[in-house]
Amino acid sequence: MQPVAELEEALRASRREAADLQAELEETNRGVVALYAELDAQAEQLRQATELKSRFLAYMSHEFRTPISAIRSITRLLSDRVDGPLTDEQERQIRFIETSATEFAEMVDDLLDLAKIEAGRVEISPAWFEMVDLFSALRGMFKPLLTNADTALIFEEPLELPRLYTDDRRLSQILRNFISNALKFTPRGEVRVSAVRLDDDNVRFSVSDTGIGIAPEHHAAVFDDFAQVDSPVQKRLRGTGLGLSLSRRLAHLLGGEVGIESELGKGSVFFVTVPVQLHKAETALESPK
Repeated sequence: MQPVAELEEALRASRREAADLQAELEETNRGVVALYAELDAQAEQLRQATELKSRFLAYMSHEFRTPISAIRSITRLLSDRVDGPLTDEQERQIRFIETSATEFAEMVDDLLDLAKIEAGRVEISPAWFEMVDLFSALRGMFKPLLTNADTALIFEEPLELPRLYTDDRRLSQILRNFISNALKFTPRGEVRVSAVRLDDDNVRFSVSDTGIGIAPEHHAAVFDDFAQVDSPVQKRLRGTGLGLSLSRRLAHLLGGEVGIESELGKGSVFFVTVPVQLHKAETALESPK
């Protein structure tokens, strides 16, 4: 057996090691607490910055609506020749003003919707509806805007497809962005809108065109905020580059995804896949009769 003195010395050494280890653990804990506090502070700063940005976008978008509405009203009065006939040059200039005001209004709407999404204030209101009704509404919406006789807008009949339970307004908004972009970058040919059922739970809506196409290296960025394709056509056309980014965020709110298939010079296909029934797993809904 070891002498008592050696045992006592070993015990004191163990206690010193335990004390040192305890001090080291306490120091580590203080460091972790400080790190968490710093991360919390940074997260709060980021939250406040995001909130300020969203409020600024919402405020500016709202303030822009009044002058835009005034410009569009005045151009309509001039186009209706309320104050008398117009020369050919005056008509051309008025059409230019009207087109610019419409584009400006679309930019403002995109900014406002983006601000609402970032602030978590976008409401999704699902309801049952027929896809043929959705296509009919889109066809009527774009009919007055088809000013290029060299480009046809075609809606394929949605055959053997189920009713959908989702927010048709938000889905329509996504498709409107896809169709507007396709028409903008298709100087001749066609833009085709279609829908297919992928499986029991999902439907894919596609907007294909015979336009300028997008190189593969740009595919990953087209749905980013303010992203625009670098092309001669793009330089002639205005936009915020927010439409596709907004479409992606809206698709996520609908439980879906967006995507692209495109080749430079050979057209593009933009698509959105959404569930047949929104929140099917979480919501107990009766099947439509």
